[in-house]
Amino acid sequence: MYWEDRKKEETGRWPDDVVDLIYPIDCHYLPVDHNYALGQAVAQVLSWLPDEEGAGVHPIQVAISAHGWERPAGADDLLHLSKRTRLVIRVPRHRLEDAQALVGQRLDVRGEHLMITGKPAVRTLQPNTTLYSRNVALSADDEDSFLRSAADLLERLGILVRKMLPGRVGVINTTDGPLTTRSLMVADLAAEESIRLQQRGLGPCRYFGCGLFIPYKGIKAVNRDVKE
Repeated sequence: MYWEDRKKEETGRWPDDVVDLIYPIDCHYLPVDHNYALGQAVAQVLSWLPDEEGAGVHPIQVAISAHGWERPAGADDLLHLSKRTRLVIRVPRHRLEDAQALVGQRLDVRGEHLMITGKPAVRTLQPNTTLYSRNVALSADDEDSFLRSAADLLERLGILVRKMLPGRVGVINTTDGPLTTRSLMVADLAAEESIRLQQRGLGPCRYFGCGLFIPYKGIKAVNRDVKE
């Protein structure tokens, strides 16, 4: 855990040149370990995406049921998608027209078929003070070295590091072998810092879901994630 009280003045202005695109999809199941395959499938259509600064593919998220259903943990277990499940990709605004090429595409994600059924909605990034990434890929042998690496990258982005909390370790299987990741919460961000972190991300491999940050409910929720 990294915890320090530091303040930075707010400017009240931030750019909005990176957005999330939210696509309606038709897909019943996806493997839990789908990040890499999904990114590869999207990149087959949007060939520019892996090298585009600010672009990435969010992992597919499913809601936890109020009736006791929990997200399966095994890499080959299947996630059950609902009709409300969406594919979300993050792109610079100058790629909005190019990203329309996904509409109508049928993606093969480890043998499961994901159909993009309509045009995406555009969601602007919001300057939440607490952000969370489920998968951050940094070369680190332990939690302390992970935090040091994350703090260094944040400082390079001009983000004043105040509070960080690492979470669970994960593995994404790729054609180059398993990639170890760790979840990360960054809190007490100034508005422009929050937008900058969402726009730039942290670490490599954003086209298959690593280093992409989203608004989070707060440290209590992340603490639950750490314990799960």
